[in-house]
Amino acid sequence: MPIDVKNDDLQTALVKLKAREKTLMQLEELAGLGSWEIDLKTRKSIWSKQSYKIYGEDESVEPSLDLFFEHLVPEDKERMERVVANAFQSKEPVFASCRIVKKDTNEIRYILLSSQTVFDEEGKPYKAIGTTQDITHQIQLKKEATELSDILKESSNEIYIIDQENLDYLFVNQGACEALGYTYEEMLQKNIFAINPNITEKRVQELVAELKNNHKLIHRTLHQRKDGTTYNVLSYIHTGVYQGKKVFIIFDTDITRQVEDEQKLLEQARLLDFQANHDSLTSLPNRVLFQDRLTQTIATAQRNNEKFALFFIDLDQFKKINDSLGHHIGDNVLVEVAQRLQSSIREADTLARLGGDEFTVIVKNIKNPKDTVTVAQKIITLLKEPIATENHTLYTSTSIGISIFPDDTTNKEDLIKFADAAMYKAKEEGRDNYQFYSAEMTTYAFEHVVMESSLRVAIKEQQFVPFFQPQVCAHSGKIVGMEALVRWNHPNLGLVPPAKFIPLAEENGLIIDIDRIMMHKAMQQFVQWKKERLIEGRLALNLSMKQLAEKDFITHLLKTMNDLDFDPLWLELEVTESQVMHNPERAISKLHKITEIGVEVAVDDFGTGYSSLSYLKKLPIDKLKIDQSFVRDLPDDEEDASIAKAIIALGKSLHLTLIAEGVETTAQEDFLREHGCDQIQGYLHSRPISADEMESLLYKSL
Repeated sequence: MPIDVKNDDLQTALVKLKAREKTLMQLEELAGLGSWEIDLKTRKSIWSKQSYKIYGEDESVEPSLDLFFEHLVPEDKERMERVVANAFQSKEPVFASCRIVKKDTNEIRYILLSSQTVFDEEGKPYKAIGTTQDITHQIQLKKEATELSDILKESSNEIYIIDQENLDYLFVNQGACEALGYTYEEMLQKNIFAINPNITEKRVQELVAELKNNHKLIHRTLHQRKDGTTYNVLSYIHTGVYQGKKVFIIFDTDITRQVEDEQKLLEQARLLDFQANHDSLTSLPNRVLFQDRLTQTIATAQRNNEKFALFFIDLDQFKKINDSLGHHIGDNVLVEVAQRLQSSIREADTLARLGGDEFTVIVKNIKNPKDTVTVAQKIITLLKEPIATENHTLYTSTSIGISIFPDDTTNKEDLIKFADAAMYKAKEEGRDNYQFYSAEMTTYAFEHVVMESSLRVAIKEQQFVPFFQPQVCAHSGKIVGMEALVRWNHPNLGLVPPAKFIPLAEENGLIIDIDRIMMHKAMQQFVQWKKERLIEGRLALNLSMKQLAEKDFITHLLKTMNDLDFDPLWLELEVTESQVMHNPERAISKLHKITEIGVEVAVDDFGTGYSSLSYLKKLPIDKLKIDQSFVRDLPDDEEDASIAKAIIALGKSLHLTLIAEGVETTAQEDFLREHGCDQIQGYLHSRPISADEMESLLYKSL
């Protein structure tokens, strides 16, 4: 379900994003740390401002992996090509140092690269993120260690000399003592395991093996202070000789801030990856991740010779909740539905939200298609339970389509299409049920898609035309008004009756555009008849609650009437009883605004819904239409006769005009007239007819 984002919300989000970006840039500058990102397909990069400084490049230069290799000194290129190739296949962070030529000063600088490769759902690397740090100063300190021993003792960096034989400390500088909280004497009583809680004997053996090959290495570790707290360090480890013993010489730098910055970058990458593959409202897998999971499930099922079922789930008439109560209530319902669906399936199965009120479930490893019936029935039962949200108690149901792999198909796209077709069949069968796929359903689903596409073309080309059915005085037989009814004048199929397309138009929201086209065309024709003095009554138009709920409905209505020179006193808007009672408070407010401009309001299909008399008397209505279901068997059916007389009596007590629809016989008309019905509409006087036929009828009635 698409969610509208207000401009103010978007602006606020952008401001926050800019502030966060500025903070990260300040942190990088303070740490002397440049961040970067590489697209592994295009080899193009994104560098932070600090990265440009490290390489001495102008910020107008477009960065790339190739540009990085151009900066390397020739002696380091071959090694770094191997390092980079391995890093882009590793799922663990990779760290490497090398030398570059800084462009603006032509200096040779030492840098430390930290890299983390990001993999997609298929396990393929698609980008790398990391940091660059200029470590020239640290390298220089290392080279000059023997000449600057007195200075090194007072260095703020941590310096350790460790006996290779027993791993005891032979020397630590003042910076190390201050960082760890131990005295020099205390440190000489310890070995490396005392301050490196994550170091194991096995890891030490691995580091020693690496040193034999490289004579130096860079290593990250965690130091533990005397008070038990920890911090991250970067260790530059060399082999050497001290006091006649073979030793490891270690230069440690506190990189806690750098690690925190890297964690922020990695967290952002993980968040972006999650957002790309999950629904923002329910946190369920979205369409992208669902497609991937379905591909994996098909591969596993083929390998293990297994069956699985695909459920296509659609909430019945969910749009009514959105239209009447608002999208925030609709969102609450979707979250609750997602939780109930999750509770109805196994942990190994996959539940996804494709969008709107459409969900899918992959039910894995079924022995028999009938095994899915239990799951389907459980889902239907769970979703029938009332949903309480924001002082509303709402009821919903669901239609489920089921396709089976490999019984129905082994093709992923067809599996989805078949489940979708079965879902539409479930709706056709009365909703609140499940249907297994059959070949006939594909034809039905195809026709459904074609019909929706044709409707959109019809709206664009305004293929809809008004037909008119006269409303006559029950006593004089004179035409006192007419109702405009929509017909679709299809270029190939001819006139398409409303029952064929109105339900689909209401389902996908196209009814609003159709109503507006009808309103304009019917009013335009009615104005012409008024000018020719052919009609004295009102034009009745059906008004859907979706149209009434539109924020600009009244504005659009007034503009249409003004453009066509249509007097509001000529118009009558019909709303159905069931629609009004779905949200009576909201309907009362909107209908009052309509009557204030002079438009009359009629309640259509009266007697078929669940009216509350307390609300009915508050509604600003002028007319009640007796539904044809109560007229059809008059005057012989005693129950219908009683209902018709009761409705007429109720209408009279509320000072409303009574009109009966569906009148087809003289006996029906006589009964209704005798009991006080004011107006008649039905085939007895005329079926709905085209504008030309209606005009002829009006001339005859003069």
